[in-house]
Amino acid sequence: MDKLMHVLEETPLAGGAFSLQSVMLSLLLAFVLGQVLAWVYYATHSGLSYSRSFVQSLILITVVIAMVMGVIGNNIITAVGLMGALAIVRFRNIIKDTRDIAFIFNALVIGMASGSQKYGTAILGTIVLCSIILYLYYTDFGTHQPHNGFLRFSLKGSIGPNHPITGILGRFCGNYTLLSRQETGFGGAAEYAYQILVKNVNKNEQLLVELEGIEGLDSINLTMQEKLLEV
Repeated sequence: MDKLMHVLEETPLAGGAFSLQSVMLSLLLAFVLGQVLAWVYYATHSGLSYSRSFVQSLILITVVIAMVMGVIGNNIITAVGLMGALAIVRFRNIIKDTRDIAFIFNALVIGMASGSQKYGTAILGTIVLCSIILYLYYTDFGTHQPHNGFLRFSLKGSIGPNHPITGILGRFCGNYTLLSRQETGFGGAAEYAYQILVKNVNKNEQLLVELEGIEGLDSINLTMQEKLLEV
């Protein structure tokens, strides 16, 4: 362990000489850091479909890139030749989730840092990247949960500015808009349709109870918009 820490601390930022020992350390570090990245992906995955092969590919990509960096070393001719050889390969697998693309880039960068013997950068970068991913996951960053709904009811008479209905909607809704008013022809009643933005969905029952207490108000129907599908 002391020898390993000595190697990590003594490795120059620009990369050292590529020996068998350094290449082996680069591959092992890439394997470990690739597993960390794969476990974070596994723990935070929330898409429509889960791919076991993709999780394993994150580890393999990290190790392969580290090996590529070891093959290239400091030889620019080898680097150009390797680029030409890799250009022959055609990847036809379509990645639909942009988040998966971000994980692939993370695996590439971690593999490059490990393979170029920038061990401190590889370890610190993996810790920072995984911390950011966990933060975004547990804070539900970017989640959109609209509380839009449609309120329909039948009322005898008209709704004025000081009507009890407007007062109730003002307390329970951030915004409300009258969509339609249609005369039924029975006892002077009219059917109203409102689009509302509920402040707190947990108080929908209380909203309905207070509306039911208004004289002449019948056939109350509250329909909440479903949560937007997130992929």
